[in-house]
Amino acid sequence: MTTGIKAQISEFAETPMEGVEQFLSIVEQAVPDTNKLGENEVLIAVKSSAIGWVDLLMVSGQYQHQPPLPYTPGLEYCGIVLWKGKKVSDAQVKIGDKVLVDGFISGPRSSGKYQIYGGFATYAVAPKEAIIPIPANLNFDQACNLLGSYETAYYCLLTSGQLKAGETVLIHGASGATGMAAVHIAKLMGATVIATGRSDEKLAIVKAQGADHVINSSTSNPNEKVKRFRTEVKALTNGKGVDVVYDGVGGAISEESLRCVKFGARFLIVGWAATPFVAKGKGQRGAPNANRLPTNLILIKGLKVLGSPMVIATKNDSSIRTKRLEDIFRWVEEGKIKPHVSHTFSLTNIKAAMQAKWNGKIIGGGAVRPGGVLE
Repeated sequence: MTTGIKAQISEFAETPMEGVEQFLSIVEQAVPDTNKLGENEVLIAVKSSAIGWVDLLMVSGQYQHQPPLPYTPGLEYCGIVLWKGKKVSDAQVKIGDKVLVDGFISGPRSSGKYQIYGGFATYAVAPKEAIIPIPANLNFDQACNLLGSYETAYYCLLTSGQLKAGETVLIHGASGATGMAAVHIAKLMGATVIATGRSDEKLAIVKAQGADHVINSSTSNPNEKVKRFRTEVKALTNGKGVDVVYDGVGGAISEESLRCVKFGARFLIVGWAATPFVAKGKGQRGAPNANRLPTNLILIKGLKVLGSPMVIATKNDSSIRTKRLEDIFRWVEEGKIKPHVSHTFSLTNIKAAMQAKWNGKIIGGGAVRPGGVLE
């Protein structure tokens, strides 16, 4: 085995892009010494790692979890097993197997010693509990974009939002990784999907991925941050409004959404991609620019506003994850869901990859390949 490379964040920045420009570097990575690895551990040659929004927030310490510095980004990754400890049976994993790594157990969002092994690297080490065989009908790029996006969409829509067949859901940020996963899962549940975004080109792909209707929320009015789309939504729902809002965007689009709902609708707060600076940078705590919703509209509409943090909720009650994973992997095996991956990058081009994610160039998922080539 030869020496590899890895991305490294040396310091938390004020903003994600400042961190990418100033504190992200590619450094040499020695091959982990298997003589020093544990009997329950697995050494992986990383083949693909997802480019996630959380990876960006972590660069500035604006995510709720902060790995010790310096750290290697890449929450979700997959690859080939190079070595395994003697307490890892062949029934669990074999040398040469294609596997994905559970980001709850290993990687920068996990806790303990395995958080140093991010996926933006040639090699990674994970405990056997984190190793999951890649479904046969997924390639490496698709596999590393599976769990975070689909677990988020599943938890928000089904566990938190209780979405039912026949209901209508308004999905914001539908061209993003979790937004597109939400489109897929909502359609599986028999719901009608109205998806929003700011690009006709990207929305055309969202529609091809299953959305029933798409709305471009961009506006040419200098006095508006988003287009007033209430009339369109009402027309698409015969004047009734939607049953569920899936809001991973935040800001102005959230308020407009409150005018598009039925009485008693569920409003799912999934994220705030449009307003990433609600929190302080440089790993500080506090939210000086916190988003706000008008309570008068919430009251009049009888809304159930539900904070839907998949990771935090799962860490508080791990039992909610069992059925979620069973369903997701069954749907993959049945060919009912498959991550859409629009862009791939070599690890040596990691800054461009992170910039593309930040600037909304990636549709669905994106992937970083340490070797630059998919095997």
